[in-house]
Amino acid sequence: MAKWIKTNFPGVRYREHPTRKNGVRKDQYFTIRYKVNGKDKEEGLGWALENWTAAKAYERLKELKENRKSGEGLQTLAEKRELEQERREQALIEKETLEKEEISFKQIFEGQYMAVAKTDKTWRAWGSEEGLFKNWIDPVIGHLPLKAISPIHLERIKKNMADAGKAASSIRYALAVIRQVFNFARAIGLFFGDNPVSKVKIPSADNRRLRFLAHAEADALLEALAKKSPDIHDMALLSLHCGLRAGEVFSLTWGDVDMERGILTLRDTKNGKSRHNFMTDEVKSMLLARPRGAYNTLVFPTRSGSQKVQASKTFNLTVDELRLNEGVTDQRQKVVWHTLRHTAASWFVESGVDLFVVKEILGHSVIQMTERYSHLSPGTLQNATRTLEKAIEAARKTGGKVVEIHQGE
Repeated sequence: MAKWIKTNFPGVRYREHPTRKNGVRKDQYFTIRYKVNGKDKEEGLGWALENWTAAKAYERLKELKENRKSGEGLQTLAEKRELEQERREQALIEKETLEKEEISFKQIFEGQYMAVAKTDKTWRAWGSEEGLFKNWIDPVIGHLPLKAISPIHLERIKKNMADAGKAASSIRYALAVIRQVFNFARAIGLFFGDNPVSKVKIPSADNRRLRFLAHAEADALLEALAKKSPDIHDMALLSLHCGLRAGEVFSLTWGDVDMERGILTLRDTKNGKSRHNFMTDEVKSMLLARPRGAYNTLVFPTRSGSQKVQASKTFNLTVDELRLNEGVTDQRQKVVWHTLRHTAASWFVESGVDLFVVKEILGHSVIQMTERYSHLSPGTLQNATRTLEKAIEAARKTGGKVVEIHQGE
């Protein structure tokens, strides 16, 4: 065991390191000895290599003795070290808090938020969010710390999108993404303030204003597509007759096509559920005419065999050639690929199909989404209007007396 060596300073001693040198002398470890509450106490200070000397040790010892006499300040090295540790921890907390407060919206969105989104959401959902962020959100608030983002920044995003002709639904979606990022940041301890989206007026979207194709328009479109691209024609026919989303068409495999029963199985759809749709005779004939692949082979693959991610430009070019959007200024009323699905829904309702059945065919998560087509049903609003007309006519004939009118008379 190392030997303790006294110094010329009372209460200070040291021991030498067996091998390590401090210059020409062996390194020395200094301690101080004193009484606390009548008991002897010895505490280590440090090595000469750490700039400790007998004189500095004695100064520390005198400081502690003075504190004990006055009853103020730290009275032991243990207390001093504990205080220093608390100060370091507090400084670290303050540093981490400051760093958190300086994290930008972009850092959170592209980092932790998208990592979770790509696990929990479909590629269509997180892909749409990435597009909104890149085109509209990032240019305005991407560089800002969350605490610096205010409602005025979100109003600027709304204005930029509106000026570019974006629909109210797209603006609502962008604000929803921003709200989700703030809520996510709060949940993981990166944000502690109020969500600024809660202080912004969300634009309302009139979802009942839908463009759908007349039968003659649909026939002309399919005929023109068949001449340009049999593949695009077949995909359009499938969406038009079965009400499929573009992604449901793109991901369809031959294992999902039951020709014997005329059933299509649509897996992992937008609402997270799988469903079954029946084929029309035209769809069945179209699929029979295509070369059937293996069970897991895509029905409509790209040239490389991978899954398509967006509708072909051929569709939009054909729509333009047929002048289906001529004179249409409202973006919500323009014919796009999704119009095919809207058209299928509209045709179903116009034919008298029950709204709940249409909901199941389209794969809507709630009936409210399907109710946007209710004005097309011959058994709802139109019948209500005719009932009112009959009541008015009957009242006139009876001189204004109330006459009971039953719907359907």
